[in-house]
Amino acid sequence: MKATKRRANFRARNGGLAACLAPALLCAASGAAANDFPTSARAEFVFACMSTNGQSMEILNKCSCTIDAIAEQMKYDAYVEAETVLRMRQVQGERVAAFRTAEWLRQAVDKLRAAQAEAEVRCF
Repeated sequence: MKATKRRANFRARNGGLAACLAPALLCAASGAAANDFPTSARAEFVFACMSTNGQSMEILNKCSCTIDAIAEQMKYDAYVEAETVLRMRQVQGERVAAFRTAEWLRQAVDKLRAAQAEAEVRCF
């Protein structure tokens, strides 16, 4: 009887805590799903950005802000796809002609460029 009463008291005291924490845990889980860029990809972006714009703490913060803003606007897989298309467009030859002419690839690149433009306005 005493054990049952203790469990009931425990649930009564801690049920409110669980109710308060549940929304926070759900928000954290949904944020992680929406923000799926791995740390290594973010670091690669920041290093490239800093090599172009300068090696100061201010530029580090701006470059970090930029990749965070891009990550808010698109999934990592879409980012990789668009970056791959842009890199393939720099290669010469007939084999990569599809990367220059396919409409769906153009749309992927346009989405990345729009995200980059918005991020730069926000962060730089």
